[in-house]
Amino acid sequence: MATEASAEPRPPAPACKEAPGTKDSTLHCQSATKMSGEMDKPLISRHLLDSDGSLAEVPSEAPKVGILGSGDFARSLAARLVSSGFSVVVGSRNPKRTAGLFPSAAQVTFQADAVESPDVIFVAMFREHYSSLCGLSDQLAGKILVDVSNPTEQEHLRHHESNAEYLASLFPTCTVVKAFNVISAWTLQSGPRDGNRQVPMCSDQPEAKRAVSEVVRAMGFMPVDMGSLASAREVEAMPLRLLPGWKVPALLALGLFTFFYVYNFIRDVLQPYVRDGKSKFYKLPVSVVNTTLPCVAYVLLSLVYLPGVLAAALQLRRGTKYRRFPDWLDHWLQHRKQLGLLSFLCAALHALYSFCLPLGRVNRYEVVNLAIKQVLANKSHLWIEEEVWRMEIYLSLGVLALGTLSLLAVTSLPSIANSLNWREFSFVQSTLGFVALVLSTLHTLTYGWTRAFEDSHYKFYLPPTFTLTLLVPCVVILAKALFLLPCFSRRLSRIRRGWEKDGATKFMLPMDHALAQKTSHV
Repeated sequence: MATEASAEPRPPAPACKEAPGTKDSTLHCQSATKMSGEMDKPLISRHLLDSDGSLAEVPSEAPKVGILGSGDFARSLAARLVSSGFSVVVGSRNPKRTAGLFPSAAQVTFQADAVESPDVIFVAMFREHYSSLCGLSDQLAGKILVDVSNPTEQEHLRHHESNAEYLASLFPTCTVVKAFNVISAWTLQSGPRDGNRQVPMCSDQPEAKRAVSEVVRAMGFMPVDMGSLASAREVEAMPLRLLPGWKVPALLALGLFTFFYVYNFIRDVLQPYVRDGKSKFYKLPVSVVNTTLPCVAYVLLSLVYLPGVLAAALQLRRGTKYRRFPDWLDHWLQHRKQLGLLSFLCAALHALYSFCLPLGRVNRYEVVNLAIKQVLANKSHLWIEEEVWRMEIYLSLGVLALGTLSLLAVTSLPSIANSLNWREFSFVQSTLGFVALVLSTLHTLTYGWTRAFEDSHYKFYLPPTFTLTLLVPCVVILAKALFLLPCFSRRLSRIRRGWEKDGATKFMLPMDHALAQKTSHV
């Protein structure tokens, strides 16, 4: 949460998707001008998929593109291309059977006829079916083939070359461009408003990439040049990644949750059962979970700002900012956003669980039992002033902390972060984030109150859970306060502006003395 937000591409449609779209290279500029407003095109309507003839009239000068394949992705791509002003011809092994699945404006014919006139042809089929196109080698000579396929994870590991490179080896007289494999069929149907607009693409021929880029822009998407066709394997690996930046933070959050859940189970459930024979296993689904979630949220939030403290300490010790941080610290800094969002998730779940506690049957029984005890003890009024104030302050601080965390989570969204300048983003993520950590600390201290000093709360000689969670946040807060002292803040500010202490950077002197005399020492 404390780092800049970055957008990640949406997963594409399954690997069996077939892709549409080719375009006559001589008319690319016309369609790009026509569709200059990338986000102005209407969404693909159901009419396109039902072939009701609503777009049956295609201008005769419309650029022509071809599609080899008739799967779900090919149909979505054909619909998007037609709505973007292209003349689409689809090549199928059985045109009569598949014609009704495409928009009426698209021409569905045999594969040999479909590749005659277009210069840009989308190959929307599985890798194992590429060889079936070898009979069209003469007709495909000189054409631009756009490979939109995606391998499965097993296929990606088994094959040493990408699908696009394999296609290029089968058709050496063609130019292959890898593109559209990260765009799903749903995004093509609903338009780039509801999906990621970036289309990574790569090819060995700049002219081919330029031609396909014009098609991409005309459809309302944004082409991203990934270099030569050798990058196709990396492009094909993008849809196979499952939240790559979340693996370590998620495992850390799961580990913390497991630790605190077991710790709370031992204290709140196992200890009463072993010592007094009381069965409190009913606490496992709600009460123990609700006690664990704020611990995880609090520790994760402190871990968002701890690497910044360590980085500042390293810079002060080294006296320079031009030395790399250790790899573990560098990776930690890069995962701060994910840690912050997981902290917000746990805090929000804690709030929901807390609201649900009064609705439980256990809470109702406890209220009734307390009322009966008051009647039997002839107590007409039960009011503990200290407890009332403690709970009121505790709840107020919790609401403020959750509200601040919510603001941090919202500003992590790319659409919000992109609307802020750097000073605004830094203020929210750094200053307000530290305020959220302080509020959470006060919230925890108010919850603990004087319990940390009472022997009855050390069950099995284990300290209360909140005392464990206070360790890392208090270190971060104290370190932040220490860095605010003028002797440290001024030095740190100078280092981050480029100042270095003597001996912080070592320079290699020339071996030749005459050359050394000519070397500038500025």
